[in-house]
Amino acid sequence: MANVELTSLAKLPTLSKLRKLELSDNIISGGLEVLAERCPNLTYLNLSGNKIKDLGTVEALQNLKNLKSLDLFNCEITNLEDYRDSIFELLQQITYLDGFDQEDNEAPDSEDDDDEEGDEDDDDEDEDEAGPPGEYEEEDDEDDGGSDLGEGEEEEEVGLSYLMKEEIQDEDDDDDYVEEGGDEEEEAEGIRGEKRKRDPEDEGEEEDD
Repeated sequence: MANVELTSLAKLPTLSKLRKLELSDNIISGGLEVLAERCPNLTYLNLSGNKIKDLGTVEALQNLKNLKSLDLFNCEITNLEDYRDSIFELLQQITYLDGFDQEDNEAPDSEDDDDEEGDEDDDDEDEDEAGPPGEYEEEDDEDDGGSDLGEGEEEEEVGLSYLMKEEIQDEDDDDDYVEEGGDEEEEAEGIRGEKRKRDPEDEGEEEDD
């Protein structure tokens, strides 16, 4: 909520999981005790560019037990003598004030912190995507189904060979039929030959008569 001409935090909603809050470049001059009531888990608070003038106003932030970084840059309070030492003494839970710790070491970039948190979230998502062991059991069932199909193919092959045997037997039967037919033709020709032999004898008898 930076640079929105905010004068009071009285209507701030309860945000118990909120960790970072940007309130820079507004017209806030007090009422900071609301932050501890509505946003108890804040770790980063930016109040730079507001109308905060004295230590008494900042004292209300003592109840933000998880607060690690506070920014009061461009507030009138920064003009106080021993400003930094006084704030670190008043708010002993904080590590960084206006981007630096008590030894003037610069605070790490907040974006780096976000990236680390994002990586942790990605790891959690990967674990969720791994799925329960039951999925592997289903795959095993599918493999079993494949083996059943293999047995079916074997049965089908047996059936085909059986049919082929029947076809072979049918062909043999056809050959037998042809052979039998040939025998009948041979018998018929033999009868005709005998008749021919008899016919000349009959003709000779007629001539004698």
